[in-house]
Amino acid sequence: MLSHALLSATLALNAVRALLFDVFGTVVDWRGSLVREGRVLGARKGLQVDWAEFADAWRAGYRPAMERVRRGELPWMNIDQLHRLILDDILPRFGVHGLSETEIDELNRAWHRLRPWPDGVRGLKRLKSKFVISTLSNGNISLLTEMAKHASLPWDCILSAELFHCYKPDPGTYLGASALLGLQPEQALMVAAHEDDLAAARAQGLRTAFVRRPREFGRRSGYNLPRDGGFDLVADDFVHLAVQLGA
Repeated sequence: MLSHALLSATLALNAVRALLFDVFGTVVDWRGSLVREGRVLGARKGLQVDWAEFADAWRAGYRPAMERVRRGELPWMNIDQLHRLILDDILPRFGVHGLSETEIDELNRAWHRLRPWPDGVRGLKRLKSKFVISTLSNGNISLLTEMAKHASLPWDCILSAELFHCYKPDPGTYLGASALLGLQPEQALMVAAHEDDLAAARAQGLRTAFVRRPREFGRRSGYNLPRDGGFDLVADDFVHLAVQLGA
């Protein structure tokens, strides 16, 4: 017989109608993809750059740039624009000179060409057979759309913080996405590899699923459980998540 707590959790998940996915790091391997793009550019231009460190530095500017928008230090800017601000700062730091404006813009658009994790497309297709599946990313709509096309990501819908002019973890992103899908927050399950994203979604009433991505930062950190034990599901990958959700 199911315990009361387990029964309550099962009934709560039975009410879920849509899955909302964080994208960078959860669905796609941003670091490995950027390193590959950098190496191609470096070989073509004769650049001697540690592209793994370059990718890490580029990503490290992501949160501070969004915080500047939140604090009003910058006007609303989408992620493509913020990525370009960060890129313009780190290119000289890594000794990258002599690129044309076209080449810099093409490098910035590497974020549109990120590759999915090996389980990504297969797992999403399984989950799509039972649920509406949508992005809920800080990435802008054009970025997410081109990424989906490039990587064959089978989204039913593409939702972005750009629609709400506020970035996750602002409550408006989670509540806005649920509302646009015609759902109550508890009918949506936020899927992410990042605990802060899930904790913010849970605070607004969404259900939550933590997916382990031990190689997001290029080094295996093992299959440790998230520090926060309050998420509804914990999965090794999207296929494992689909099994747990009966898809």
